[in-house]
Amino acid sequence: MSYGELAVLENLDLVVQRSEVVVLLGPSGSGKTTLLRVVAGLRRPDSGRIRWGGEDLTDIAVHRRGVGLVFQDNALFPHRDVEDNVAFGLRVAGVPVGSRIRQVAEMLRLVGLDGFAARSVDTLSGGEAQRVALARALAPGPRLLLLDEPFGSLDRVLRDRLVGEVGDLLRSLGQTALHVTHDRDEAFAIADRIAVLGKGRIQRIGTPAEVWAEPGTVYVARCLGHVNLVELDSRGRCPLGRLAEGAGTVLVHGDRVVIGPSGDGGGPAGTVVESVFRGEITLVRVRVGDLVIGVPSTAGVDVGSEVTVILEPGAVVPLD
Repeated sequence: MSYGELAVLENLDLVVQRSEVVVLLGPSGSGKTTLLRVVAGLRRPDSGRIRWGGEDLTDIAVHRRGVGLVFQDNALFPHRDVEDNVAFGLRVAGVPVGSRIRQVAEMLRLVGLDGFAARSVDTLSGGEAQRVALARALAPGPRLLLLDEPFGSLDRVLRDRLVGEVGDLLRSLGQTALHVTHDRDEAFAIADRIAVLGKGRIQRIGTPAEVWAEPGTVYVARCLGHVNLVELDSRGRCPLGRLAEGAGTVLVHGDRVVIGPSGDGGGPAGTVVESVFRGEITLVRVRVGDLVIGVPSTAGVDVGSEVTVILEPGAVVPLD
């Protein structure tokens, strides 16, 4: 898939299992939204096919693919009330009025909007509007739900709450979904599997725990928010000691690093250069030689403190 001479997607192969939520994670320009549009039928691929089981959807119109779409701007119909917005797909499908009313009521209940049927959409908050958009997409019973940055315009607190609720809802319904985001916290909270996109390809795919523990490459590690990316010399050494057989970059998992009182032995000496309180943990940054690493701690450590840095088993992961 390309735009002019710019290749956006190239040699990409993705399989989504039934009832699975797959998150496409990556920065702007990585190709994730283009991939979603191709799956939806809003763009035709230059090559390759889109299949659902044994059915080829590549040349099938959007409205015949059995997909539901939720976008960041929610795209609600301003001249219709909440009930009419949610009922839109059911009306197009020819669902009888009585069944339509019952299904709309059930969808509003599922998204936490009981009693909102007669509300005008221009009276809704951002979070309420996205719930209506989700209910509208789910009402016809799509075999695949596509979500393109649906929480991107919401504030952090509301986003976190909705992400958790939507993840629970999709799983309770057994809904197959493909979700696009650039927010790693959102990806970790909602995904069964995460596919990290870069340069038009899937750079890493796996469960949230798998991709976090072993990102595989420097690019993926950065997309996931890892900060302790350490360059080694030709002997595999850095101020923390010898971490590999030769030159390269490794990830040091901060949650597998222990900082203790100076002189305890077992590791190199360091100095605390920053200690930032973040609720349940304090992020401590320690300088060892010319290297600074971040270590989450359950207790605050004073800036300027001299400490010993100990790497636990599994702390070091090689990266390509």
